Amino acid sequence: MNRKKKENAAQSTRQLMGIDGIKDYCIATRMGDLVFFIIKPTNISVLSDSSISARIYALLNVVKGQAEIEMLALNSKESFERNKNFYQERMGNEELPAIRRLLEQDSKHLDRIQVLMASSREFYIIIRLRSEKETDVFPYLSRIEQSINDNGFTTRRATDQDLKRMLGVYFEQNVTTEKFEDYDGDRWVIVGE
Repeated sequence: MNRKKKENAAQSTRQLMGIDGIKDYCIATRMGDLVFFIIKPTNISVLSDSSISARIYALLNVVKGQAEIEMLALNSKESFERNKNFYQERMGNEELPAIRRLLEQDSKHLDRIQVLMASSREFYIIIRLRSEKETDVFPYLSRIEQSINDNGFTTRRATDQDLKRMLGVYFEQNVTTEKFEDYDGDRWVIVGE
C-alpha cells in the first residue's frame, strides 16, 4: 500500500467530508465556519399566485441583504428505492402466490409513504464565517436571524444535533436516527471501565 492510500485510510469520515469539527452552532471547515439557519417551509400549493410572488420577493430581500448567504434544500425523507427493488426482485422469484401478494402489498405501501413524504423538504440558509471576531459572531448571527424573520420566514439557528441530522440526510438519506453520535458506537462506550 503506498503512502497516499495509507493517509486516506487513516482519515476520519469528517476529514473526508472536509469538516474539521461540529460545534454547537456551526460546522467548522478549512474554508470558514458554516452556520445553518433552518427555514420552516411554506406549503405553496395552497397559496395564490400573488402570495407566492410576495414570498419570492421576501426571499430576494433576505438574499440581497446578506452577500455571504448560501442556500441548501434537502429531501428530509428516507429513500425507499432499495426496499422497493428488493420487493420487486423477491416477487419475481417467489413461487407462492400468497407471499407474492404480501410482497406486492408491502411495495404499494412504500409507494404510498413515498407520495406522502414527497413534499417533505428542509431549507437552510447558510452563513460562512471567515474572519469574524469571536465576540462579534453571536450578535452578527442574531441580526441575520432577525432579518430573515422580519421578511416573513420562520427560522432558527441549527443546533449540533440538527447539523448531524442534516449531514445524515445529505450524505446518506438517513433520517431515522433520533440522536446522532459523535463517533460510531458512542452509545455503547461505558465510561470508567
